[in-house]
Amino acid sequence: MDIRQLRYFIAIVEEGKISVAAKRLHMSQPPLSQQLKAMEEELGSILVERSGKFLEVTEAGKSLYLNALQITKLMEETKAEVKEVGEGVNGRLSIGVNTFSVSGLPDTLEQFQKQFPKITYRIQQNESAYLLQLVRDRIVELAIIRMPLDLNDFSILHLCNDPFYFITSKEHTSFDTEVTLDEIKHYPLLIPSTEGLGVHYLILEAFSRSKTHPNMVGECSDISLLMDLVASDFAASIVPETLLKRYRGYPINAYRISSKNELNGSVGLIWLKDHSLSKAAQNFIEMIQKV
Repeated sequence: MDIRQLRYFIAIVEEGKISVAAKRLHMSQPPLSQQLKAMEEELGSILVERSGKFLEVTEAGKSLYLNALQITKLMEETKAEVKEVGEGVNGRLSIGVNTFSVSGLPDTLEQFQKQFPKITYRIQQNESAYLLQLVRDRIVELAIIRMPLDLNDFSILHLCNDPFYFITSKEHTSFDTEVTLDEIKHYPLLIPSTEGLGVHYLILEAFSRSKTHPNMVGECSDISLLMDLVASDFAASIVPETLLKRYRGYPINAYRISSKNELNGSVGLIWLKDHSLSKAAQNFIEMIQKV
Protein backbone atom coordinates (compact mmCIF):
# COMPACT_ATOMS: atom_id res chain seq x y z
CA MET A 1 0.00 0.00 0.00
CA ASP A 2 1.43 3.38 -0.98
CA ILE A 3 0.70 7.06 -0.36
CA ARG A 4 -1.37 7.25 -3.54
CA GLN A 5 -3.72 4.53 -2.31
CA LEU A 6 -4.07 6.26 1.06
CA ARG A 7 -5.17 9.43 -0.71
CA TYR A 8 -7.70 7.38 -2.69
CA PHE A 9 -9.11 5.92 0.52
CA ILE A 10 -9.36 9.34 2.20
CA ALA A 11 -11.42 10.60 -0.73
CA ILE A 12 -13.68 7.54 -0.62
CA VAL A 13 -14.39 7.96 3.11
CA GLU A 14 -14.95 11.72 2.90
CA GLU A 15 -17.21 11.58 -0.16
CA GLY A 16 -19.13 8.47 0.88
CA LYS A 17 -19.54 7.27 -2.73
CA ILE A 18 -17.04 5.73 -5.13
CA SER A 19 -18.39 7.76 -8.07
CA VAL A 20 -18.10 11.10 -6.26
CA ALA A 21 -14.64 10.22 -4.93
CA ALA A 22 -13.55 9.30 -8.47
CA LYS A 23 -14.64 12.72 -9.74
CA ARG A 24 -12.74 14.41 -6.92
CA LEU A 25 -9.63 12.43 -7.85
CA HIS A 26 -10.10 13.10 -11.59
CA MET A 27 -10.24 9.42 -12.45
CA SER A 28 -12.90 6.92 -13.58
CA GLN A 29 -14.86 4.82 -11.12
CA PRO A 30 -13.69 1.24 -12.07
CA PRO A 31 -9.94 1.84 -11.34
CA LEU A 32 -10.82 3.42 -7.99
CA SER A 33 -12.99 0.44 -7.06
CA GLN A 34 -10.08 -1.85 -8.00
CA GLN A 35 -7.73 0.11 -5.78
CA LEU A 36 -10.14 -0.20 -2.84
CA LYS A 37 -10.41 -3.95 -3.41
CA ALA A 38 -6.61 -4.26 -3.60
CA MET A 39 -6.22 -2.44 -0.26
CA GLU A 40 -8.77 -4.69 1.41
CA GLU A 41 -7.02 -7.79 0.07
CA GLU A 42 -3.62 -6.57 1.21
CA LEU A 43 -4.85 -5.68 4.70
CA GLY A 44 -7.15 -8.72 5.00
CA SER A 45 -9.98 -6.49 6.23
CA ILE A 46 -13.21 -5.05 4.89
CA LEU A 47 -12.78 -1.27 4.90
CA VAL A 48 -16.21 -0.07 3.70
CA GLU A 49 -19.64 -1.62 3.33
CA ARG A 50 -22.52 -0.50 1.14
CA SER A 51 -25.45 1.03 3.02
CA GLY A 52 -28.04 2.20 0.49
CA LYS A 53 -26.56 4.80 -1.84
CA PHE A 54 -23.60 5.51 0.44
CA LEU A 55 -20.69 3.58 1.85
CA GLU A 56 -20.35 2.88 5.55
CA VAL A 57 -16.85 2.79 6.95
CA THR A 58 -16.01 -0.23 9.10
CA GLU A 59 -13.96 -0.04 12.30
CA ALA A 60 -10.93 -1.22 10.34
CA GLY A 61 -11.65 1.45 7.74
CA LYS A 62 -11.92 4.15 10.41
CA SER A 63 -8.53 3.12 11.80
CA LEU A 64 -6.99 3.25 8.32
CA TYR A 65 -8.62 6.63 7.60
CA LEU A 66 -7.23 8.28 10.77
CA ASN A 67 -3.74 6.93 10.11
CA ALA A 68 -3.96 7.86 6.42
CA LEU A 69 -4.71 11.47 7.39
CA GLN A 70 -1.63 11.58 9.62
CA ILE A 71 0.62 9.88 7.06
CA THR A 72 -0.42 12.11 4.15
CA LYS A 73 -0.10 15.22 6.33
CA LEU A 74 3.40 14.15 7.40
CA MET A 75 4.28 13.47 3.77
CA GLU A 76 3.19 16.96 2.72
CA GLU A 77 5.06 18.55 5.61
CA THR A 78 8.16 16.53 4.75
CA LYS A 79 8.00 17.58 1.09
CA ALA A 80 7.59 21.24 2.10
CA GLU A 81 10.46 21.04 4.61
CA VAL A 82 12.80 19.33 2.16
CA LYS A 83 11.97 21.96 -0.44
CA GLU A 84 12.67 24.74 2.07
CA VAL A 85 15.98 23.13 3.05
CA GLY A 86 16.89 22.86 -0.62
CA GLU A 87 16.15 26.55 -1.04
CA GLY A 88 18.01 27.48 2.16
CA VAL A 89 14.85 28.78 3.83
CA ASN A 90 14.97 25.98 6.39
CA GLY A 91 17.78 23.76 7.68
CA ARG A 92 20.92 24.31 9.75
CA LEU A 93 23.92 26.61 9.39
CA SER A 94 27.01 25.00 10.93
CA ILE A 95 29.91 27.41 11.34
CA GLY A 96 33.18 27.42 13.25
CA VAL A 97 34.42 30.66 14.79
CA ASN A 98 37.97 31.51 15.79
CA THR A 99 38.59 32.88 19.28
CA PHE A 100 39.56 36.24 17.75
CA SER A 101 36.83 36.26 15.11
CA VAL A 102 35.43 39.29 13.37
CA SER A 103 33.80 41.56 15.91
CA GLY A 104 30.76 42.12 13.69
CA LEU A 105 29.75 38.44 13.60
CA PRO A 106 26.78 38.82 16.00
CA ASP A 107 25.34 41.58 13.81
CA THR A 108 25.90 39.48 10.69
CA LEU A 109 24.16 36.47 12.21
CA GLU A 110 21.29 38.66 13.37
CA GLN A 111 20.87 39.98 9.84
CA PHE A 112 20.97 36.43 8.45
CA GLN A 113 18.37 35.31 11.00
CA LYS A 114 16.01 38.08 9.91
CA GLN A 115 16.28 36.92 6.31
CA PHE A 116 15.98 33.21 7.17
CA PRO A 117 14.08 32.89 10.48
CA LYS A 118 13.59 29.12 10.18
CA ILE A 119 17.33 28.35 10.07
CA THR A 120 18.86 26.75 13.17
CA TYR A 121 22.54 27.09 14.07
CA ARG A 122 25.52 25.10 15.19
CA ILE A 123 28.27 27.54 16.16
CA GLN A 124 31.52 26.00 17.34
CA GLN A 125 34.27 28.18 18.79
CA ASN A 126 37.88 27.05 18.64
CA GLU A 127 41.32 27.99 17.38
CA SER A 128 41.93 28.21 13.66
CA ALA A 129 44.00 25.06 13.13
CA TYR A 130 41.35 22.93 14.82
CA LEU A 131 38.57 24.61 12.83
CA LEU A 132 40.28 23.55 9.60
CA GLN A 133 40.01 19.94 10.73
CA LEU A 134 36.35 20.38 11.65
CA VAL A 135 35.65 21.63 8.13
CA ARG A 136 37.66 18.74 6.63
CA ASP A 137 35.66 16.28 8.74
CA ARG A 138 32.45 18.08 7.69
CA ILE A 139 31.44 18.69 11.28
CA VAL A 140 30.98 22.33 10.27
CA GLU A 141 30.56 23.62 6.72
CA LEU A 142 32.06 27.06 7.18
CA ALA A 143 34.68 28.55 9.47
CA ILE A 144 35.95 32.05 10.21
CA ILE A 145 39.68 31.71 10.80
CA ARG A 146 42.81 33.77 11.22
CA MET A 147 45.74 33.36 8.84
CA PRO A 148 48.44 32.41 7.96
CA LEU A 149 47.51 28.72 7.63
CA ASP A 150 47.82 26.05 4.96
CA LEU A 151 44.56 26.51 3.04
CA ASN A 152 45.19 24.52 -0.16
CA ASP A 153 42.10 22.38 0.44
CA PHE A 154 39.80 25.35 1.00
CA SER A 155 37.99 28.13 -0.78
CA ILE A 156 38.60 31.45 0.95
CA LEU A 157 36.56 34.63 1.23
CA HIS A 158 38.74 37.37 2.70
CA LEU A 159 36.85 39.32 5.36
CA CYS A 160 39.24 41.88 6.77
CA ASN A 161 42.76 42.79 7.79
CA ASP A 162 43.07 43.11 11.54
CA PRO A 163 45.71 45.61 12.76
CA PHE A 164 47.56 44.96 16.01
CA TYR A 165 47.83 47.18 19.07
CA PHE A 166 50.32 47.55 21.87
CA ILE A 167 48.38 47.69 25.14
CA THR A 168 49.48 48.83 28.61
CA SER A 169 47.91 49.74 31.92
CA LYS A 170 46.68 53.30 32.43
CA GLU A 171 49.91 54.04 34.27
CA HIS A 172 51.82 54.18 30.98
CA THR A 173 51.00 57.16 28.74
CA SER A 174 54.24 57.81 26.98
CA PHE A 175 53.08 57.34 23.37
CA ASP A 176 50.84 59.15 20.92
CA THR A 177 48.59 56.99 18.74
CA GLU A 178 51.15 54.75 17.01
CA VAL A 179 54.24 52.89 18.14
CA THR A 180 56.94 50.84 16.45
CA LEU A 181 58.18 47.50 17.69
CA ASP A 182 61.55 49.08 18.41
CA GLU A 183 59.90 51.62 20.73
CA ILE A 184 58.25 48.95 22.85
CA LYS A 185 60.98 46.29 22.89
CA HIS A 186 61.98 47.11 26.48
CA TYR A 187 58.48 46.69 27.89
CA PRO A 188 57.78 43.34 29.60
CA LEU A 189 55.51 41.60 27.10
CA LEU A 190 52.93 38.92 27.83
CA ILE A 191 51.49 37.80 24.51
CA PRO A 192 48.54 35.58 23.51
CA SER A 193 49.64 31.98 23.15
CA THR A 194 46.55 29.94 22.32
CA GLU A 195 47.78 27.30 19.88
CA GLY A 196 46.59 27.67 16.32
CA LEU A 197 45.37 31.26 16.58
CA GLY A 198 48.16 32.53 14.37
CA VAL A 199 48.45 35.63 16.58
CA HIS A 200 51.45 34.34 18.54
CA TYR A 201 53.27 33.46 15.33
CA LEU A 202 52.51 36.81 13.68
CA ILE A 203 53.86 38.80 16.63
CA LEU A 204 57.12 36.85 16.88
CA GLU A 205 57.59 36.94 13.11
CA ALA A 206 57.15 40.73 13.07
CA PHE A 207 59.81 41.17 15.75
CA SER A 208 62.15 38.85 13.87
CA ARG A 209 61.56 40.68 10.58
CA SER A 210 62.38 44.02 12.20
CA LYS A 211 65.46 42.49 13.87
CA THR A 212 64.14 43.60 17.24
CA HIS A 213 64.52 41.52 20.39
CA PRO A 214 61.48 41.95 22.67
CA ASN A 215 61.52 41.67 26.45
CA MET A 216 59.27 38.61 26.48
CA VAL A 217 58.18 37.70 30.02
CA GLY A 218 55.63 35.08 29.10
CA GLU A 219 52.58 33.85 27.22
CA CYS A 220 48.95 33.59 28.24
CA SER A 221 46.27 31.43 26.60
CA ASP A 222 43.37 32.91 28.58
CA ILE A 223 42.46 36.21 26.95
CA SER A 224 40.34 37.54 29.81
CA LEU A 225 43.21 36.88 32.23
CA LEU A 226 45.65 38.49 29.80
CA MET A 227 43.57 41.66 29.74
CA ASP A 228 43.31 41.66 33.54
CA LEU A 229 47.07 41.29 33.90
CA VAL A 230 47.72 44.17 31.51
CA ALA A 231 45.20 46.36 33.32
CA SER A 232 46.93 45.60 36.65
CA ASP A 233 50.31 46.61 35.17
CA PHE A 234 51.73 43.10 35.46
CA ALA A 235 52.91 43.37 31.85
CA ALA A 236 52.13 44.92 28.49
CA SER A 237 50.88 42.96 25.48
CA ILE A 238 50.21 43.01 21.74
CA VAL A 239 46.74 42.03 20.56
CA PRO A 240 44.60 42.33 17.40
CA GLU A 241 42.04 45.10 17.09
CA THR A 242 39.18 42.59 17.11
CA LEU A 243 40.08 41.61 20.65
CA LEU A 244 39.99 45.23 21.81
CA LYS A 245 36.50 45.61 20.39
CA ARG A 246 35.37 42.54 22.30
CA TYR A 247 36.90 43.80 25.55
CA ARG A 248 35.79 47.41 25.51
CA GLY A 249 35.86 49.20 28.84
CA TYR A 250 39.10 47.76 30.21
CA PRO A 251 41.30 50.34 31.99
CA ILE A 252 44.11 50.14 29.45
CA ASN A 253 45.86 52.28 26.88
CA ALA A 254 46.04 51.03 23.29
CA TYR A 255 48.51 52.18 20.63
CA ARG A 256 48.39 50.94 17.08
CA ILE A 257 51.51 49.15 15.83
CA SER A 258 53.03 51.20 13.03
CA SER A 259 52.44 50.05 9.49
CA LYS A 260 56.23 50.03 9.09
CA ASN A 261 56.27 46.77 11.02
CA GLU A 262 53.68 45.10 8.79
CA LEU A 263 51.91 43.47 11.71
CA ASN A 264 48.38 42.68 10.47
CA GLY A 265 46.24 39.61 10.77
CA SER A 266 44.06 38.45 7.91
CA VAL A 267 40.63 37.01 8.71
CA GLY A 268 38.75 34.86 6.24
CA LEU A 269 35.70 32.64 5.77
CA ILE A 270 36.62 29.19 4.46
CA TRP A 271 34.90 26.05 3.17
CA LEU A 272 36.05 22.88 1.44
CA LYS A 273 36.90 23.06 -2.24
CA ASP A 274 34.94 20.82 -4.60
CA HIS A 275 32.36 20.09 -1.92
CA SER A 276 28.64 20.73 -2.26
CA LEU A 277 27.50 23.24 0.36
CA SER A 278 24.02 23.34 1.83
CA LYS A 279 21.82 26.13 0.51
CA ALA A 280 21.88 27.70 3.98
CA ALA A 281 25.68 27.93 3.81
CA GLN A 282 25.51 29.29 0.26
CA ASN A 283 23.05 31.97 1.36
CA PHE A 284 25.32 32.93 4.26
CA ILE A 285 28.32 33.30 1.95
CA GLU A 286 26.27 35.43 -0.45
CA MET A 287 25.16 37.70 2.38
CA ILE A 288 28.76 38.05 3.66
CA GLN A 289 29.87 39.00 0.14
CA LYS A 290 27.20 41.70 -0.07
CA VAL A 291 28.09 43.08 3.36
